[in-house]
This record gives sequence, C-alpha cells and structure tokens, in this order.
Amino acid sequence: MPTLEQLRFDNTYARLPAGFGVALRPTPFPDARLVSVSPSAMRLLGLDPSEASRPELVQALGGTRLLPGMEPFAMVYAGHQFGVYVPRLGDGRALLLGEVINAAGERWDVQLKGGGPTPFSRMGDGRAVLRSTIREYLCSEAMHGLGIPTTRGLCILGSSEPVYREEVETGAMLVRLSPSHVRFGTFEYFHYTEQHEHLKTLADYVLTRHFPHLVDAPDRYARFYAEVVERTARLIAQWQAVGFAHGVMNTDNMSILGLTLDYGPFGFLDDFEPGFICNHSDDQGRYAFDRQPRIAMWNLACLGEALLTLISEDEARAALGTFQPSFSAHFLARMREKLGLSEARDEDRNLLESLFAIMAGARVDYTNFFRALGRFDSSPEARNDALREQFPDREGFDTWAADYRQRLAAEGSQDAERRARMDRVNPKYVLRNYLAQTAIERAQKGDFSEVDRLRTLLEDPFSEHPGHEASAEPPPTWGRHLAVSCSS
Repeated sequence: MPTLEQLRFDNTYARLPAGFGVALRPTPFPDARLVSVSPSAMRLLGLDPSEASRPELVQALGGTRLLPGMEPFAMVYAGHQFGVYVPRLGDGRALLLGEVINAAGERWDVQLKGGGPTPFSRMGDGRAVLRSTIREYLCSEAMHGLGIPTTRGLCILGSSEPVYREEVETGAMLVRLSPSHVRFGTFEYFHYTEQHEHLKTLADYVLTRHFPHLVDAPDRYARFYAEVVERTARLIAQWQAVGFAHGVMNTDNMSILGLTLDYGPFGFLDDFEPGFICNHSDDQGRYAFDRQPRIAMWNLACLGEALLTLISEDEARAALGTFQPSFSAHFLARMREKLGLSEARDEDRNLLESLFAIMAGARVDYTNFFRALGRFDSSPEARNDALREQFPDREGFDTWAADYRQRLAAEGSQDAERRARMDRVNPKYVLRNYLAQTAIERAQKGDFSEVDRLRTLLEDPFSEHPGHEASAEPPPTWGRHLAVSCSS
C-alpha cells in the first residue's frame, strides 16, 4: 500500500475552465488533531490504516502542509433551498483537496469541510462545529454499513478553537470521500446564468468520468438524465425502506450520482410516523419523511429543466415519468425483503399498506419491529405475543398476522431460513439521534471513545454484537424529540 506521500492525484475538476470554482488553500486550525478515523474509508484511498498514526496525515488533510499533487478547490453551484432558487451557493465551508486514483483505478474526491472561508461563504466563517461533524461522520459510515450509496467519512480533525453559532461551540473539520461532489445545483448554476457552453462542458465531464458507457451515444444527454432519475429513485427507495429522513433535500444537496450527500438535520425513524419531520427548521414539513419521494421527483424536474439546452422537453418528460414507477418497484422490492418474502405477488402491496396502517396507529418502533418480525412463528396456533403486544389494537395485529401467515405459506416459506434472510436486510442498529447526541456530548468533554464505538458498531448493523444491545433500544424520554437543525 502507498504512503500518504505516494497517493496518486489527478485533479480533473480543477482543470475545467475558469468559472467552475476557485483555487485557494484551506485556513487550518493551529491545533488540529486527529480524533477519529475510519479504517475502511482509509482503504478506499489505498492507505493502510496505520498511516493515520502519522502527524503528516493531520497536516495534509487539515491544510497545514499539503501533499504533493493536492490542489484545493472550492466548487461553485446554485440550488433550490426549501423550494426557493438561490442563484449562487458553492462550497462555502468545503474545499476539494484533490482527486485520488487508487490501485484499482477508482477515483475519490477528498474534500475538507470546515477548512475556513471561501468566496462562496456568504459572510460565513467557513467553519464546521464538532456537533455536526460527528453526525455526518457517523451517519455516512452507518449508511454505508446499511448498503445505501453515500459519501464516506474518512476522519474527524478536532480543535479547541471556538466557533460561533447560536452559542459558542467547538470547531472541527471533516474529511469526506466521494466519487464526485457534482450536484443537481451545479447544473442549475450554469443553466440559470446562461453559461450554456459551461453547462455542456460539465455534462461532458460527468459523462466521461462517471457514465463512460454513454459518451458515444447520439442521445447521451437524454440517457444520462434518465439514469440519474433511475439512480435517484433507487436511492430514495432505500431511504424509505430503512426509515431514513434526510431533512434538507435541497437541489444543492442532491448528488448527480445518486449518493446520499450532505448530512445535516437527518433522522432515522424511532416510532413509525409517516409524517416525521427531523429538521426543526422545516416549519412547513416540506422535507417530512413521507414527502421524500415527491421532493426527489420535484428536484429531478429542476435538473431536467437545467438540461433543456442539451435535451428536448419531450425527452425530459419521458425520463421524469419513469421516476414514480421506478421508485415504487424498488421500494416494494425492498419491503418484500424486509417482510421475508421471496416471491413477488399482486397482493403484497396491500399486505404492506395494511401493516403500515397498524404500525402508524400504534407508533411502533420501526427498526425494532422489522428486526423482531424475523422471529414471527408462522405455525397456525402461534400467537406471536412479542410482536402482538406492541399493538394496542390486538385484533388489528391478529388480522394482519393471519394474512401474513397465509402469504408465507403460499410460497412455502420456512421460518428458520426466512429469519436468516430477514436478519440480513433488517438492521438491529441504526444511528438514532440520541445515540449521536450521547457521542457528541462525550466528545465535547474530550472523550471520543463513543464516536469510535458507534462507528465500529454501525459498520456492521445486521449482526447481534453481544454487549452492545443497549444501542438497539428505543430512545429514552430525553432523547425522543431532540431538536436538530441546519445550523452547523
């Protein structure tokens, strides 16, 4: 494996024409120190995790002494924020340090968040706080553990320097990895500023780097948009199936590759509440859990409009029209897996919708219910009391359980084999907000052990992990309604 100094950089985005961003160095914390690192993310760059013990890692990633080949670059983009178009956003507290090619030929953007002001900071300080840095670091690694496409959290760099938000907080920096940080809003920026040549350059760049199979197609831009629609539909289906609410689905937070991007006020469902709002700044519930598919389609429509100098309106409409059926198919397939069904049948949607209805009525814990459902006894005389007692409406559960038992019998399901399959798709552990908050509070006192424990646990959320069962419990009273906002 290469050392830090031997990483191979090929900074293609920094080679794009003037107007795609600004080259500048980070403003490092004078006392930056490594407080947590993800070994699996280190390996994406081809680095042995032992390289994290070297002080040069902090110096390079924190901006004090850049590695050979690094060219820090702040990307420009725009975006619809809570439905309102903001014409110029950009990396206000992030810098693309460079693009690494690993031994397998994979390309990874290495981005520093919280590295000081940029021309896109909009009067901000360009810093990040420890609280939000820990949340993104843990959740990106947790989502990867769940098998959901996401940016990755490489490491947290801590500091004692104060950062001023609603109150004085501790500053920190996050280093994250992604195949690309191009967003829907990147295309919107060039569309609305009428820089059509730059828009085409951006599209060609994205196709060459990420959709090479489309480069020579005569209808490449239309097919590219259709693939983005498909990737986004699949991503949102994965979010909904695992009970993940993003909280701020602005178009500048939507990845052109269908990755989960920019973790702010996210939340995993505790009680099953379809209208769950995880962002306390979202007064109208625009980004409520059950609205995420609709918002994703709205965002894709914004992207389609931004591409209208490259594709026709008919092509845009046709591609966008595939979103809902694609999302529905992916979501139903995911939920069949969570229910332990190995065959697709017409009655499955009704079985699922009736389950959701009684779960919402009882406010059943979403993650724990599906994990426990793997222990469902399908024998005719079984009462399944451990599940039944979660529902005040016992008769409602009994009715659903009878339908579920009949559905399992119809495909000759065997309980032991079904349970094994269900345990591979129904996690025991997710990053509940109270778990993240506990790790944050300890870290603010200088103890990062809980951050590391949770990261390790959530890298493998489907296993039992004896001794860590408390982390699968529903939130205590103090952790049931934690306020999480966009402020970072």
